Amino acid sequence: MNSVVVDPMCLLGLARAGHLHALGQLLELYRNYLELLARLQISRRLRGKIDADDLVQDTLLEAYEAFAQFRGTTEAELAGWLRKILTSNAASLARRFYGTQRRDMRLERELADELERSSAVLDRGFIAPQSSPSQHAAKREQAVLLANALKRLPEDYREAIILRQLEGLSFPEVAQRMERSLDSVKKLWMRALTRLQQVLEDPL
Repeated sequence: MNSVVVDPMCLLGLARAGHLHALGQLLELYRNYLELLARLQISRRLRGKIDADDLVQDTLLEAYEAFAQFRGTTEAELAGWLRKILTSNAASLARRFYGTQRRDMRLERELADELERSSAVLDRGFIAPQSSPSQHAAKREQAVLLANALKRLPEDYREAIILRQLEGLSFPEVAQRMERSLDSVKKLWMRALTRLQQVLEDPL
């Protein structure tokens, strides 16, 4: 099935002009990116007791309703704005999880810093850059493209990469989490990186 590549900056212009459908399309472009950041945040901070999908859905809904407050003009600024909303919502969930109601600015700063670091790791990438990136891909935020590419991988490939590259686990730790042998995890990880490279070179 062919898929039309949509320029987020075109959608941003339409959204600013009041086209709500374009705004919905625009925000959907960042669902995979936010889901990945939310998964990393929940894994580190909230012990897996909160659904990352719910956190992302709340974030996208809030962004939709508050879009008039966004003043940026670039994809990087839009991604940063969405991270800020995600941080605020994650902090609210953390307060609920830990049984506190009072807003904790230190917690929010820590969450924001952690999300920024995770996004920076994604933006730098962790495999060889595309040999001949398309003009479209060259203009996009690499962290967003990488999150989209990871979403297209088989679940075990994606899990191996996230645990090893983004959560920073050792191979023995990855093997334990995935309930596999150490040797099979190393082979899986290599196959996953190869597949990820192929996906990045053949964007939808």
